[in-house]
Amino acid sequence: MKTYENFINGEFIPHKGEYISVFNPATKEQISQIPNASLQEVQDAIMSAKLAQKSWEARPAIERAGYVRKIASLIRENAKMLTDTLMQEQGKVRALAEIEINFTADYMDYMAEWARRYEGEIIQSDRANEHIFLFKQAIGVTTGILPWNFPFFLIARKMAPALITGNTIVIKPSSETPNNAYEFAKLVAKSGLPKGVFNLVGGSGSVVGNELASNSNVGMVSLTGSVESGVKIMQAAAKNIIKVSLELGGKAPAIVCKDADINLAVEAIKASRICNNGQVCNCAERAYVHSSVYDEFVDKFCKAMQKVSVGNTMKGDFDMGPLINQAGVDNALGMLERAIQAGGRVEVGGKITDTSGYFFPATVVTDIKHSDEIMQKEIFAPILPIVKFDTLDEAIDMANDCEYGLTSSIYTQNLDVAMRACKEIKFGETYINRENFEAMQGFHAGFRKSGIGGADGKHGLEEYLATHVVYMQHNLKAQ
Repeated sequence: MKTYENFINGEFIPHKGEYISVFNPATKEQISQIPNASLQEVQDAIMSAKLAQKSWEARPAIERAGYVRKIASLIRENAKMLTDTLMQEQGKVRALAEIEINFTADYMDYMAEWARRYEGEIIQSDRANEHIFLFKQAIGVTTGILPWNFPFFLIARKMAPALITGNTIVIKPSSETPNNAYEFAKLVAKSGLPKGVFNLVGGSGSVVGNELASNSNVGMVSLTGSVESGVKIMQAAAKNIIKVSLELGGKAPAIVCKDADINLAVEAIKASRICNNGQVCNCAERAYVHSSVYDEFVDKFCKAMQKVSVGNTMKGDFDMGPLINQAGVDNALGMLERAIQAGGRVEVGGKITDTSGYFFPATVVTDIKHSDEIMQKEIFAPILPIVKFDTLDEAIDMANDCEYGLTSSIYTQNLDVAMRACKEIKFGETYINRENFEAMQGFHAGFRKSGIGGADGKHGLEEYLATHVVYMQHNLKAQ
């Protein structure tokens, strides 16, 4: 069993307090322990970031990018170890774990390319002999609070744009999946990154997370997590009126129109629903299917979900691994039971047969109403509830009638329908005739309770920049 230590000011600092146990969700066995950081340790990490920030920002952006590229190179050199670490603590299938590790390295290289590209502006003045300059500058100390479902990639999503733009950062990993972050910190130590630019502190949300949002030396906090966590972070950040960026989950609708390619829709929605064992905030969580193709879709989709295999991904080539913990299993079972009590029918799955880990089968539910809890609340398990619709108006209204607004999808071969969906579906992302999976050059952001701010691409980089406008009045007389 491994014991990890917090990474503060370029060093792994021995912890004198309690440790948090980390378990393999496929076996329920303890695999490591991480520090349950004290308030002082969190404050030390923030101060380390503050003291390093001025000199880090003073470096040319292309020099900062060089360090980010070096870390990306080290990720690729250690991809096998990182993949195994991620699979063991999170339960991912190997193919997805490999994608996450390699995509993270690619993402860091992509963000490094912006070093020469992000720009300020020169604005026309109403006065003679005056120039108005708009500078894009670093915010200062930033903090990132990570989820457990894509824990390795989210390090880069928060760290890379922060460092490229001259900020320093303190990261808090999820206590469910922290091992990959501590292995990442070891690579940072090898990279030669100046001390204090990147810091990693594990522990509880009530201590570590709260301080990362409320400390007066922090200029921006970014959280990927639940709505409840987002509310707490906003409340803590309000103390100092700092910038807040939140991605808080979703309830992505998938609309299958009467002219859809049914085989394509079945495969894409299945891939989306079982991705990461059903634990992805941007993947399809509810389906609306036109009445004329409803029976065909349900039949084909159920047959596809029946073929989905579940097991310990470290021991076999399965389509899905376990849910993250017992609470995840209990939540899924509870929502499923309440759906059945409301009149729903389980077409596939729904019964747990292997309790050696937190395994949950691919499940399909029909005969439910749009207003039912299972159609409104995030499930975070491989369950797809399906509702029938008759008109596109009805489908779009039901899709938008939700407290979340992160991602959505529609399956149609009609250009007019597709363009109408782009205009009327009120979500941060809409996927047309494909699975829900964003690109690093896009912009991942949501409406309503799915969060504020966003990540990826040019606009994600600019989240980590402040504007400084300078009015320069020239001497009115030539010398």
